[in-house]
Amino acid sequence: MQRKSRLVLIAAILGFIFLYAPMVSLVIFSFNKSKLVTVWGGFSTKWYGELFQNAQILNAAGLSLRIAVISASLALVIGTIAAFVLVRFGRFRGRNLLTGMITSPLVMPDVIIGLSLLLMFVAMQNLIGWPNRGMTTIIIAHATFGAAYVAVVVQSRLRDMDLSVEEAAADLGAGAVRVFFDITLPIISPALISGWLLSFTLSMDDLVITSFVSGPGSSTLPMVIFSKVRLGVSPDINALATIIILIVSVGVIGAALAMRKKDMPHG
Repeated sequence: MQRKSRLVLIAAILGFIFLYAPMVSLVIFSFNKSKLVTVWGGFSTKWYGELFQNAQILNAAGLSLRIAVISASLALVIGTIAAFVLVRFGRFRGRNLLTGMITSPLVMPDVIIGLSLLLMFVAMQNLIGWPNRGMTTIIIAHATFGAAYVAVVVQSRLRDMDLSVEEAAADLGAGAVRVFFDITLPIISPALISGWLLSFTLSMDDLVITSFVSGPGSSTLPMVIFSKVRLGVSPDINALATIIILIVSVGVIGAALAMRKKDMPHG
């Protein structure tokens, strides 16, 4: 039994090393004085200064943040409505079609989604003159696949929800709108937050679909990073990746502490 536990521990350690060693090396080399990212030339923070003076990266980061916030919010509304329809409306004509339309972005290759959206946007622009490829088309594309993830997350919460709480509120005279905002919304709020954060993260990370539907002057942060990496990894990209890792780590630790505090018994 001890030998089995030791093997499991060794496998876990090797797995963590495999996952996090590249990130650790990236953080270390972001402080490399040398321009050659594979040769250590001494400790320096100059690449962080170079990063914050790089207008292309800063503009791309700002554009990605705006797109992610707007598309995640749209995906939250669309995905939540779809989840309510699928869970609360029972069997209705077209239910299977709606389910397939909602879940298809989860299994469809990004290349197919990007190409189909591109063809649709080009056809719409030829017919009605809208939309022009740029920030608008990227938001529509990201909201499309983000809504699928929100719908799945919210559906699971709605299915597990105790309907007797809503029925009790209705028996006490609360209308449907008040029941939704006072009872249903607070109960499913963790799922809504999770769905929004998931859509936000996917939007910030997306490269393939964005490359299809973007236009001139609408390069997002992943597109800029990819174009720079194709010419060779530059130290300022290491600095940018380190800042992103720091922000994500702080967010994860903060969420873990908040959940731990919430689960602690109140005395």
